[in-house]
Amino acid sequence: MSAGDKKQVDSPLGYDEFLRVDVRVGTIIKAEAFPEARQPAFKLVVDFGSEIGMKKTSAQITVHYSLEALPGRQVAAVVNFPPKQIGKFMSQVLVLGFPDENGDIVLLEPDRAIPNGGRMS
Repeated sequence: MSAGDKKQVDSPLGYDEFLRVDVRVGTIIKAEAFPEARQPAFKLVVDFGSEIGMKKTSAQITVHYSLEALPGRQVAAVVNFPPKQIGKFMSQVLVLGFPDENGDIVLLEPDRAIPNGGRMS
């Protein structure tokens, strides 16, 4: 795609549709290896505060992050998708990120501390 080309955006969402996607901030409490995953990934436990609680997820973030660096990091996640079975592991939320120039995921995270469970608005 050249600098002047723009990707065609899929059909626009209405604002009410957008609000149905529940994106919350949470703090990673635990990170561990996920050797059974087809693609390199980590298992995460994320604290979304008293309203939502602790949720598990897997994330293909092994290129830019180490297991030791993840606990304590805040992340954004969709908390109202249905759970997804990944091998023997049930992922309960979708942690959000963007692909870098090589397609490796960089986490979407707030630049300031936010109370766990804060909803994107």
